[in-house]
Amino acid sequence: IAVAKKSYHHFLCGNMTNNWLRLYLCAICWCGIAAFAPSFSASKQRTSTSLYGVRSAVRRARDSLLSKDRTDKDLKDGIAFFYDRSSKLWEDVWGEHMHHGYYIPEDRTDHVQAQIDLIDEVLKWAEVDEKNPPKNVVDVGCGIGGSSRHIAKKYDCKAQGITLSPYQANRGNELAKEQGLSDKASFQVADALNMPFDDSSFDLVWSLESGEHMPDKTKFVNELMRVAAPGGRVIIVTWCHRDLEIGEPSLSKKEEKILAKINRAYYLPKWCSVDDYCKLLEKEGAVDIKREDWSYIIAPFWKAVIKSSLNLKSVVGLLKSGFSTIRGAYAMLLMLKGFDAGVIKFGLITCTKKTE
Repeated sequence: IAVAKKSYHHFLCGNMTNNWLRLYLCAICWCGIAAFAPSFSASKQRTSTSLYGVRSAVRRARDSLLSKDRTDKDLKDGIAFFYDRSSKLWEDVWGEHMHHGYYIPEDRTDHVQAQIDLIDEVLKWAEVDEKNPPKNVVDVGCGIGGSSRHIAKKYDCKAQGITLSPYQANRGNELAKEQGLSDKASFQVADALNMPFDDSSFDLVWSLESGEHMPDKTKFVNELMRVAAPGGRVIIVTWCHRDLEIGEPSLSKKEEKILAKINRAYYLPKWCSVDDYCKLLEKEGAVDIKREDWSYIIAPFWKAVIKSSLNLKSVVGLLKSGFSTIRGAYAMLLMLKGFDAGVIKFGLITCTKKTE
């Protein structure tokens, strides 16, 4: 309640040019209060409560306030829960693509098309050749399968997507059926760190904004390279922290604090840099490694998402989705802060698996 009151005060007294951000913060704070209100009143009517449940709730609240790192199991369970609860809201507001958009020019307003363009521009950047298109694609961290189905249609190929979220896998298969793509695109619940595929199964391994969720980046890269066929293309598009300067041992405490808060909201482990990914790929024997920073290209995305949520439908959706989604919405402001500070980067990395 104190946070909401403070936000409201800033909204009234702050710089008018940032009022849409302040209004957004007010809205999600008050949504959080409303989301908790039923549990407060209900608790007065209960005569007993599970001791484990109380202790678990207290621990989660304490860890959240302290931005404490989660265990790998907590991350895995939390990711599935977060996306089970939030994916429907995202689809209702933004559609089937659960990733950033391509903002060139930066003032474009066709946001759904910007998301589709991001897929095509990344493929073009990675030199995926339409004259010699991929035949078998794996989408690692597929969401509800938007990019998988787009790639399957674009190249007339097979695409398989994996996610930790049962809701996302089911919804991905539903959309594939609705779009007449059941024979080309399929989705299942699986762990990206232990994929249920044979070695050398795919000539295109696609990971769009899922690498940030991986607690073991070494194992993640190992799995991407394992399932790639010799001569196959691997594409990783992910949030990273900035590269460290020569002689710089770590990020600053201020930068680490921003990332820690985002981690709690989005169920993320420790971040790494694009340079870290390139070194891991080199150790796996990858060739033709290429990298680029597209932070400036996707920068307008977060403000567009925030603006799109400033309506009754989105606020009601937040309430229905629960506290984890509300907290994720608040973290958008932290993402903006991280981008503006230069600590968060939108990194592209691609490489080829060496032929035997």
